[in-house]
Amino acid sequence: MKGRAVVCALAFGAGVIVSIAAIAQQAGGGPGAPGATTTIDGRYLPPPPQPFRGDMQTNAMQSRPAWPALVTPPKGAPNVLLIMVDDEGFGAPSTFGGVIPTPTMDRIAKAGLRYTAFHTTALCSPTRAALLTGRNHHSVSTGVVVDQATGYPGYDSVIKRDSVAIGEILRQNGYDTSWYGKDHNVPQWVTSQAGPFTDWPTGPIKGFDYYYGFIGDDTSQWQPNNLFRNTTPIEPYLGQPGWNLITAMADEAIQRIRMLNEVQPERPFMIYYAPGATHAPHHPTPEWVKKISDMHLFDQGYEAVRQRIYANQKKLGVIPQDAKLTPWPDGIPKWDTLSAEAKKLYTRQADVYAAYLAYTDHEIGRVVQAIDDAGKLDNTLVIYIAGDNGASPEGTLNGLYSEFAILNGIHPTVAENMKFYDAWGSDQTYPHYAVGWAWTFDTPYLWTKEVASHFGGTRNGMVMSWPARIKDAGGIRNQFHHVIDIVPTILEAATLPEPVMVNGVAQKPIEGVSMAYTWDQRNAPGRRTTQYFEMFGSRAIYDRGWIASAPPIVAPWDLSLKPPAPDVMNGFKWQLYDLTKDWTQADDLAATMPDKLRDMQQMFILEASKYNVFPLDDRTLPRFMGTKPSYTMGRNVFTYTGELTNVPFPGVAGAPNVLNKSYTITADIEIPQGGAEGMLVTDGGHFGGYGFYLLKGRPVFTWNLIQLAIVKWQGKDALAAGRHTLEFDWKYGGPGLGKGGTGTLKVDGQVVDTHPMPHSLPVGIGWVETFNVGVDTGTAVDESDYQVPFRFTGKLNKLTVKVGPEELTPAEREMIYGTYRDRQ
Repeated sequence: MKGRAVVCALAFGAGVIVSIAAIAQQAGGGPGAPGATTTIDGRYLPPPPQPFRGDMQTNAMQSRPAWPALVTPPKGAPNVLLIMVDDEGFGAPSTFGGVIPTPTMDRIAKAGLRYTAFHTTALCSPTRAALLTGRNHHSVSTGVVVDQATGYPGYDSVIKRDSVAIGEILRQNGYDTSWYGKDHNVPQWVTSQAGPFTDWPTGPIKGFDYYYGFIGDDTSQWQPNNLFRNTTPIEPYLGQPGWNLITAMADEAIQRIRMLNEVQPERPFMIYYAPGATHAPHHPTPEWVKKISDMHLFDQGYEAVRQRIYANQKKLGVIPQDAKLTPWPDGIPKWDTLSAEAKKLYTRQADVYAAYLAYTDHEIGRVVQAIDDAGKLDNTLVIYIAGDNGASPEGTLNGLYSEFAILNGIHPTVAENMKFYDAWGSDQTYPHYAVGWAWTFDTPYLWTKEVASHFGGTRNGMVMSWPARIKDAGGIRNQFHHVIDIVPTILEAATLPEPVMVNGVAQKPIEGVSMAYTWDQRNAPGRRTTQYFEMFGSRAIYDRGWIASAPPIVAPWDLSLKPPAPDVMNGFKWQLYDLTKDWTQADDLAATMPDKLRDMQQMFILEASKYNVFPLDDRTLPRFMGTKPSYTMGRNVFTYTGELTNVPFPGVAGAPNVLNKSYTITADIEIPQGGAEGMLVTDGGHFGGYGFYLLKGRPVFTWNLIQLAIVKWQGKDALAAGRHTLEFDWKYGGPGLGKGGTGTLKVDGQVVDTHPMPHSLPVGIGWVETFNVGVDTGTAVDESDYQVPFRFTGKLNKLTVKVGPEELTPAEREMIYGTYRDRQ
């Protein structure tokens, strides 16, 4: 009997298996089937619940089940690979005449189209906000980078729920959406692991299923201490010498492409690929530095390179044959006036930068090839944008061994930079090139990043391919377009409507126009007829082939804490250009056509009023220091009872800000038998910051002053086993920025070291390193003392940071806080 029962059970099981297989074969065949799919009315997201299409009786055997259909994009909707490189000028990549090899961008251009009159906003956060939402940057509250946010509708850095990004739109229409690299559009006060995460890549406004990247302006590609997987901080570089984020990012994207192709091969995807390159720090691998250096691309100097780029551009047809090369600016010394040491330094800077760009393009190529290997490149819309603004002038006249030097108002000399010559581009530097290279990489145009009035700041090369649809392979398109035009282009490619309601919130109309009309019509009239530009008071208005431009009063490489211009609205001198005859803004017609200029100026005021551009503000560094919302507003005592890592942006995101004020740090610790060492608290690292730690049992407090000096207070003896109270007390020498002061180190109430530090950091420690308690997860403030991770091996019962009020002069307070000055 038992044997017959087993046989019957097996027979019954076999029947069940057969019936399940039959059902599976029917999947997708009709409404209610387990594999049925549907497209939705993309105007209203999410759509209402699907009605039940089966039949329900009291008994399941007399009922008919039905499943909700899986939401999929319309048939034929392409995959999307949206690539945005950082701080890459129009004349940098080989695709647009540059001397730096970018074969991946060349590949996309040869398979599709080059766009020669594509524009950004002149700065990164604003361009990225416009790119992802299809709306002007002031319309989505991102008139400047989020670090400089101010309390006005066009500038508060919070993209509202009425302007959701393309990731959320595509995700709700059935796409897989993933984002790799930079997100510089998270308001600073929600950038910690405490969130809230509404404004993060995976939140309901941006809408990406998966995120791997860094939050903030930039990061070390060797030790990115602001790196996240979704919303969790990660440190994959620890214990991995030679690890580099440019490669790691590509590995992550390739892994997801392969996974999707194996698990859900029919599901379309969108990848937003936004490497930190080529923003500072320029961190290529040594192999790429050697490869580019051996090519001797820059030995003749930036003016000669500029001439070569200009000639290449005419040969490629990415500028007209009658386009003029704009003049070299008076404020940047010519190559033949430089010392031999300066030429050597500047050449090294350009080699490292070019290596960084070539390396990045190579890794992007691996991602493109992975899509090709999956058999999906033919139906993938690839949009590759060479920069979110023009080339960066932020390296100032001599370049920077560390970007954090200029953040604190320090302009390194050639001699100071030369101390880092051999390490340039390694994890020992956070480098940027001299401004002459920025002007060169913006050939043939005037100005650079940060300048919204001229194409050196706003015109970026862009290529687009979709082999299944775009047939004019290798074609060139000259229509005037703007970064806000990308979202409507993607929606048209996917045959999806612009949503009018998302997550219960009515949407602001998308302000861009689709570029798809250019795919089949080389000389089609441009559909972007009017576009305003504004950044730091510099501004322009384009209309039907004309542009009126107001260049900056102060050059963007003259970064300082000087007071702003007295009249940002009327103090800028306007220029006028006829772009139908003058491709490069070389011939100013303002003096001969005052009526036309006046009309254009009035048009700017109308557009600026419409899109929340006012009030104009030309402050740069002071706005980094201005008051922003914070969940710790008014807090002056911070208490910690164990390890805490990766808290960014002191004074805004939750960590204490100790600059320009007195403070006291107190640690209640227990030392085990045999002694202890390790980090008690740190903010910053190799490129600047402080650390309070035990070194072989001795208490040490260290300030790293932007690698120019290391100042220490330290005890002479190792602490005995048992409980101790350590204290570092800092009496600030203000009022005034960076005035220094006197530090005192105490053990159990007894002074063990005290002395002054003449100067302190005036503006910031730096965003790449985070605030940590009980361990150091980034880089060491002094590598000769310890290596990371430097975990405290005793017991940390409590650590308290008590900060005093900020001590500024009245003039500094007015410059930084403006109308907020009475609230400080």
